[in-house]
Amino acid sequence: MLTLENVSLNYGSFRALNGVTLNAKEGELVVLLGANGAGKSSIFLTTSGIHKAAGGSIRFRQTELVGMKASQIVATGVVQCPEGRKLFPQMSVLKNLMLGAYVHRGDKAGNQKMLDEVLGLFPILAEKKDDAAGSLSGGQQQMVAIGRAMMGRPKALLLDEPSLGLAPLVVKMVFEVIQRINRAGTTVLLAEQNAFAALKIAHRAYVIESGRIVMEGDPQTLLDNDAVRKAYIGA
Repeated sequence: MLTLENVSLNYGSFRALNGVTLNAKEGELVVLLGANGAGKSSIFLTTSGIHKAAGGSIRFRQTELVGMKASQIVATGVVQCPEGRKLFPQMSVLKNLMLGAYVHRGDKAGNQKMLDEVLGLFPILAEKKDDAAGSLSGGQQQMVAIGRAMMGRPKALLLDEPSLGLAPLVVKMVFEVIQRINRAGTTVLLAEQNAFAALKIAHRAYVIESGRIVMEGDPQTLLDNDAVRKAYIGA
């Protein structure tokens, strides 16, 4: 469904991605593990069209994404929820959510239906829809960020570090919602440093180090790997 093949990315003279090849099949929840700076966000930003690949191919179904504008990529069904939430703190929760539907702005009925689904996933946001997004707790702001991405009607959802800075109970709730989104039919590519929590909900996983994919396997294989456990789980 979503395939990266030999993708490279440069930041000036620095090569951030070096021949990355990975894929997420229809309906899968695939985890991308790696330390801060390993290249997880670079993969997402390149896939989303924010950064221009220096080489390689990124295909969604039969469509080549390299060279497309970010808005066009969203319209194909590939939607990113960025690291750090990137909300507009002075704007209301509702307005932040509706920004995610911008590429579908001509379909008011469809957007209302999607909004109802998002508020069903995160009932607290219905109560706080008129509050400034910046007034919410960190966990609630992450709900807004995921909800905004869902308003783009993703077929493939790229979630970049959704657990970052959240309390353990909130992380558990966020990951349960990610599972629900996936089980409802959305393919999910999840970048995470919280390896244990991420692998518990994944179908497959990749490990990235210094811009290269160094390992791939099912969750149990990675959990049983001593190097992975020491690097990402602390065991």
